[in-house]
Amino acid sequence: MLIRLVTGCSWVDAERLVGGAVSDTTLRARRDEWETIGVFDKLVDEALHAYDKVIGLDLTETAVDGSQNKAPMGGEGTGPNPTDRGRSGWKWFLLTDRSGIPIGWTTDGANRHDTVLFAPTLEPAKQRGLLGDIETLHLDRGYDSKAVRATCKELCVADVVCARQRREGKEPGKKRAPKPVGMRWPVERTNSWLSNFGQLRRNTDRKITHRLGQMALAIALLITAKLIDWRNRWAV
Repeated sequence: MLIRLVTGCSWVDAERLVGGAVSDTTLRARRDEWETIGVFDKLVDEALHAYDKVIGLDLTETAVDGSQNKAPMGGEGTGPNPTDRGRSGWKWFLLTDRSGIPIGWTTDGANRHDTVLFAPTLEPAKQRGLLGDIETLHLDRGYDSKAVRATCKELCVADVVCARQRREGKEPGKKRAPKPVGMRWPVERTNSWLSNFGQLRRNTDRKITHRLGQMALAIALLITAKLIDWRNRWAV
C-alpha cells in the first residue's frame, strides 16, 4: 500500500515491486477491510496525538487551503477540473497549525467551490476538540464570503484573516494597494508535500473512502517524519 501511495503505480505493479509476496487482490481486500474498521483514521489520530504530546500543536496561527489534482478514472467525489481543461479531477482541503501539521481535511470533486467545503474541512478539528484553541485563522480570497464568516462565527473562530477579493476598479495612474496575504505558506507547503505522493497527485481510485484512506496514511507519514526530525534535534 505504501509503494502504491508513494509511486502512484497500479495494484498489479505494486505486487511486482514486492516480488509477488502478496497478490494485488489480497492488497485491495486488506485495504477495504482496514477502511471498514477505521485503521487509517486511527493511525492518523495516533500520529496527531503523539505529535501534540511530544512537540505540541501550535494553534496560534492556522490556515485553510486546497489543492486540485488529477483523477483520470473518475468515480465518486470527482468532477471537471476548471484549471485542467475540464478533465476529471479531485481536490482536498486542509486545516493546518502554524507548522503545517494537518488537523482537519476533506475531499471532493475538482469543480466544488472552496466555500462549500469550508465547514467540512473544519469538522475533524471540531471533533478532536481543537477549534476552541485556534487563535487566528488565515484564508485566501476564495473564502471571502458571508457564508464562511457565518460558519466561523458559529464555530466561535473569532480572529479570521481573509484576503479580500479585488472588486474595486483600478483608477488611471494609481496603483492598487497590496492586499494582506496572511500566514498561509505553512498549509501551501503541506499541500506541496502531499502532492509528492504519486497516488494523490494522480488518483486512479473511484471511491471517496479510498482517497480518504490514502490522505490519512500520507498525513500519518508526514507527521511521523516530523517526529523523527524532532528526535534528532540535539544531534551535533
